[in-house]
Amino acid sequence: MKKAILFGASGFVGGYLLHDLLQSDSYEEVIVVVRKPLEVQHPKLKTVIAHYETLAQYQNELVADDVFIALGTTKKKTPDEKIYYQIDHDYPVLAAQLTKANGAKSVLMVSAVGANVNSSIFYVKTKGETERDVIEVGFEHTHIFQPSMIMGNRAESRPLEKVFIGIFSVVNLLLIGKLNKYKGISAKDIAKAMFTAAQQPAEKVKVYQWKEMQHLLQ
Repeated sequence: MKKAILFGASGFVGGYLLHDLLQSDSYEEVIVVVRKPLEVQHPKLKTVIAHYETLAQYQNELVADDVFIALGTTKKKTPDEKIYYQIDHDYPVLAAQLTKANGAKSVLMVSAVGANVNSSIFYVKTKGETERDVIEVGFEHTHIFQPSMIMGNRAESRPLEKVFIGIFSVVNLLLIGKLNKYKGISAKDIAKAMFTAAQQPAEKVKVYQWKEMQHLLQ
């Protein structure tokens, strides 16, 4: 059986992904890297308490076959662009580098639709640079997931986001053909798609938008 490591287990997608990994017979151990202990207990679960600044000190504990990265923040939560970039770019790239150096074969990462290194929009450009730099780490298989609006009920209150989710519930019906990549998708389904992709034969680099994620959910 394989070992998995998950960065972002306390997040929206990461929480669902952790559940799927722990319930699976495909993994004998699931390592989570978090800033504080989770309220989850399981025989297969190993917790590494670390911050970005100290992550390299724990490299010997970051040994797995499959690496799942579901890290990220929001402009509201992190208005400082320097800190935002550290969370959305530097941390995922460092996680990829450390685990690849330990022999990990595959990395599966949540990004965002429209990610583009040439964009003038900070958020979009950051996502694009993160994708580029994780791909350059050189895993045998790199899976990039690009959701649009992430649907579902978060533990934290985001009133404006709830409004957009309501809008997307209607707009989704109109987004057909080439526009379907902008359809909203639930955090639970993103997690399931990531888990499923890790169990299948893969290309060197594969990008999954709404349509590709739907295929994994069938």
